[in-house]
Amino acid sequence: MTNITAIEVPDIGDFDTVEVIEILVKVGDAVKAEQSLITVESDKASMEIPTSIAGIVKAIAVKVGDKIKQGSVMLSIEPSAAALSAAALSAAAPAIASVAVTSSASNASAPAAPSVGVAPAASAVAALSAPVAAAVTPAAPPAGKLELPTSTVGLPHASPSVRKFARELGVDLGLVKGSGAKERIVQEDIQNFVKQALAGGVSASGFAQGASLGGGLDLLPWPKVDFTKFGETTAKPLSRIKKISGANLHRNWVMIPHVTNNDEANITELEAFRVTLNKENEKSGIKVTMLAFLIKAVVAALKKFPEFNASLDGENLVLKQYFHIGFAADTPNGLVVPVIRDADKKGILQLAAESSELAKKARDGKLAPAEMQGGCMSISSLGGIGGTHFTPIINAPELAILGVSKSYMKPVWDGKQFVPQLTLPLSLSYDHRVIDGASGARFNAYLGGLLADFRRIVL
Repeated sequence: MTNITAIEVPDIGDFDTVEVIEILVKVGDAVKAEQSLITVESDKASMEIPTSIAGIVKAIAVKVGDKIKQGSVMLSIEPSAAALSAAALSAAAPAIASVAVTSSASNASAPAAPSVGVAPAASAVAALSAPVAAAVTPAAPPAGKLELPTSTVGLPHASPSVRKFARELGVDLGLVKGSGAKERIVQEDIQNFVKQALAGGVSASGFAQGASLGGGLDLLPWPKVDFTKFGETTAKPLSRIKKISGANLHRNWVMIPHVTNNDEANITELEAFRVTLNKENEKSGIKVTMLAFLIKAVVAALKKFPEFNASLDGENLVLKQYFHIGFAADTPNGLVVPVIRDADKKGILQLAAESSELAKKARDGKLAPAEMQGGCMSISSLGGIGGTHFTPIINAPELAILGVSKSYMKPVWDGKQFVPQLTLPLSLSYDHRVIDGASGARFNAYLGGLLADFRRIVL
């Protein structure tokens, strides 16, 4: 008889309900213990809910947007043989422990006369020795507050999200010392491990194969200074977003050979068209910004130069046939990068509306993880602030990022006289392992040409 187990939502703390923002598995998937099943979000944070048993997903009872609470059934799993063995072992463990205690007490008091319980204990242990060796999957924990499962036999003590973070950085969790409760490895432990590696304090063998830091950078140790000796100070913890983005930016800057090509685009006519468009659509409530035109132009450039719309996978270049464009959004807690999907299939007004909506969700802290994934190329715009040119850091695994600074008027000689031209500075950073200088310059020049005469985008 098939044994189907319903996986329910554990205690979610102080929240009555939470919203499902992402489903991480599908029917037929084989899942491991501790693997995340869904992502939920409250008004304060998002979290992944893992399974406590391994098996095959038979049915999914929720969908994105559903409100769920403690006890709600998320999905059904047919446990694997190893999971069933672990469950049987877990059920038998109390009895074995009781017998073992009786045996120990009897041996202590009368070594020459074994207790009656010794033989059953030995028999039970022998009978269960095979499942113990085979089962490395823990049994379902008792109902209680939502706590990410403890580590399995031979695996470090860390949550699924922390394991995922470590995989992204290529860190071997077995070499990371946990600072959390019961030596649980937390995200800060991984960040500190990477910092020590960059400073030469950790061997490159601490990273997964293919994630070596290049044989060690042989850097001096980070200076430790007592700043209070020089004056009054205040300690301010980094926000969660800055901790996460900081580690990613550090990795990307160290691991990717950046080259930045600086160019300029004449957007005099495009800006006039943008102003006219906003006047005509004033009643719609959609405000068209230069970002919408940039997204459209970047898509056209990616089609013209497909090696930019790719990612490195070992020694292979994965060319993408879709066009998802990310853009850096400034929030009170730091920068995040929402992604507009299928930008090639959307018009300027739709791109303007969607980018505005995603930017608002970013500021409100309501972006779902799925809304920040899958980008082909990113745009970082400082147009509303200032600057001339800068070097944006590539958002791995993408191969390029476009930086845009504040537009300005400059006189340009047309052969007879100087005429005013609204000029937009463009800073294109690209991965030099894949893209050479000539290709980078051509991409940026082509992009500038599209922005100067947007009619070319239909050709």
